[in-house]
Amino acid sequence: MTATVEFTVESPGGPRTATVTYERRGQGEPLLLLHGIGHHWQAWEPVLSALSAERDVIAVDLPGFGASPALPDGMAYDLGSVVPVLAALCGKLGVDHPHVAGNSLGGLLALELGREKLVRSVTALSPAGFWTQAERRYAFGTLRGMRVAARAMPLPLIERLSRSEAGRSVLTSTIYAKPGRRTPESVVAETLALRGATGFEPTLSAGLTVRFLDDVPDVPVTVAWGTKDRLLLRRQGLRARDVIPGARLVRLPGCGHVPMNDDPAAVARVILDTSR
Repeated sequence: MTATVEFTVESPGGPRTATVTYERRGQGEPLLLLHGIGHHWQAWEPVLSALSAERDVIAVDLPGFGASPALPDGMAYDLGSVVPVLAALCGKLGVDHPHVAGNSLGGLLALELGREKLVRSVTALSPAGFWTQAERRYAFGTLRGMRVAARAMPLPLIERLSRSEAGRSVLTSTIYAKPGRRTPESVVAETLALRGATGFEPTLSAGLTVRFLDDVPDVPVTVAWGTKDRLLLRRQGLRARDVIPGARLVRLPGCGHVPMNDDPAAVARVILDTSR
């Protein structure tokens, strides 16, 4: 079930009203799913059936992405603003200390939720924040290039490219190791989500100085990295293990930056194992 909810979140400028769209399926212990920059909750679609068989799954469109509107005026797209929004969302939905899994930007947010002890467990798939400055510049430059290309292409061209495996590779091979597995409809939808994301530029701006340097004690943490990640190179996973010495580091063979599409069974297994 897809729904949209308004709720109050405390900010340095006083209480603000935020609005978030989310998909909720299944039953069991709650599991919050957080996508990467420029994406939407549908990035998790390949693993939702497996996860919702054991968990009450809440897949979120982060503020300024997908169908969720931008953050209220005066709120930054940094960890200090977005994490309280997610905590307030959970409160509004009656969810206390969910498990959380996040990819890329969502992985960074998931780790910060764990550091703040707001969740029961954390699964971070290729999380942002463990880069060198050179690696960050490369990743941000690549993301900006994808955004420029998505905004430059007319919809008929996007739709035409999506109909062939080669065209889907042109549109999405930066983030998927197996872009041909994406359906034409999903490729069109995620290209339009990237094109229309109001939170894209302010999130990149907020990320210019972000590095995750703190441990996440007393919370089970798994960091998983695709062996074919072309955006955040897998050596960053070794840094994550150094920063979070209690974390389990898992390789996802043959997977790209958004591994849910490339190997849904492996990703679902990693998330469920962590949440158990």
